[in-house]
Amino acid sequence: MISFCIPAHNEEQLLPGTLAAINNVARELSLDFEIVVADDGSTDGTGDAAIAAGARVIRIAKRQISAARNAAAQNARGDVIFFTDADTQIHLAAVSQALALLESGCVGGGALVRLDGRVPVWATIMLECLSMPYRLLSFSAGAFMFCTHEAFKQSGGFDEALFGAEEIRFAIALKRVGRFRLIQDRVLTSGRKLRAYSGSEMVGIFGRLALRGSGRMSSREGLDAWYGPRRPDPSDAKTTRE
Repeated sequence: MISFCIPAHNEEQLLPGTLAAINNVARELSLDFEIVVADDGSTDGTGDAAIAAGARVIRIAKRQISAARNAAAQNARGDVIFFTDADTQIHLAAVSQALALLESGCVGGGALVRLDGRVPVWATIMLECLSMPYRLLSFSAGAFMFCTHEAFKQSGGFDEALFGAEEIRFAIALKRVGRFRLIQDRVLTSGRKLRAYSGSEMVGIFGRLALRGSGRMSSREGLDAWYGPRRPDPSDAKTTRE
């Protein structure tokens, strides 16, 4: 069995599309699969949306991405685990390439991302600048990662001392267990944060994190784009006006 594990906090709007994409791909590949959603303290209809799409819901109240990823994986029944974000839509090629890597002996891997909709030029440049070293070093975006269940256990899972960049620490831990590779294709994830925050705001966020040094990801402080009140996606307002 394959388990698709999703951390979610107030994702009622985008989660149905994510779950529909998983269901479509899994059926096209005739997979024996389950979807496990870790509903982390949501105050909207996230849990109901997950159940309506056939997912199993694990409810936690930690408000921490790494803890939600772990909670879903620890309750997964599959021999293979896919970690997908609630605002990310997977596709057939991505899952097929991931399964081929696991069959070739890799213990895990991941993917780079492309953004949905229109995003500012600065955001596109930033994404590509990050993608180059990620590809070179085999670091994955957190939006799409995969591993065997055994490798997840051996690696210790996602580091819950971290509130951000937990995907990098997890990739490093998996590399200690065995081979870790990126798939060739990218997966589609939401560009909402990069539409809702200006370039100067994002520079400020990363600048403040850099000044905090080694402990910069050990709390939610300064991680407003991930843990602060969610700003409306400007593209939603535009669609409504049209």
